[in-house]
Amino acid sequence: MEFKHKHLFYSALMMSVLVLISCGGPQEQQRGPAIGMEELSAWLTGSFSSTEQASRDTTFFDVCLEMVPIWENRDDGFWLYVEQAISDSQDEPYRQRVYQLLQLNDTTFQSTVYMINEPSRFAGAWKNEDPLEGLTPDSLTIREGCEIIMFPRGDSVFVGGTLGDFCESNLNGATWATSIVRVYPDMLYTWDRGFDEEGNQVWGAVKGGYEFRRVEQEAH
Repeated sequence: MEFKHKHLFYSALMMSVLVLISCGGPQEQQRGPAIGMEELSAWLTGSFSSTEQASRDTTFFDVCLEMVPIWENRDDGFWLYVEQAISDSQDEPYRQRVYQLLQLNDTTFQSTVYMINEPSRFAGAWKNEDPLEGLTPDSLTIREGCEIIMFPRGDSVFVGGTLGDFCESNLNGATWATSIVRVYPDMLYTWDRGFDEEGNQVWGAVKGGYEFRRVEQEAH
């Protein structure tokens, strides 16, 4: 798309900012990251809820987020099945995705995003022992340009996001979307937004991102 070429510089700028935010000072870089794929995959796995945030700010919805490992015998990264639903409509998730976590180098991690064909047939599958039984990666559709690039910062958080305007979106008149992510041991912070060709935000939270606190599955 033509509008993307206008913002190529933004990708390089975004990458530089993320590296500066996450890498710390020279001594920390020499030591190497204190956390890696083991922590990232563990912190992203589980049940999460934005109930606490929604109770103090009604501009945010009360959302349940479920992320469970799938295809654990594969050797091409760590795979997750993801469901998001409004808390009082958990049987009707509004987002179902598959994430593939990859380690690109010592300090860089990537979450590749895939869409599922006819996802409603898998609603609630996170509860199953084999969540996406019968499904294989080659039946998924990759969301080109929507990869989340993440970096460890110290020993308690991964920070990152999408790069530039390469993640296409047609929701509510958008042409591209962005995601900002922070992953903690007990919380996920995600801020997804859509923009039109003029750079106006047309969907997503305005004040900031969603705070998903880790909860026990029974709480859902």
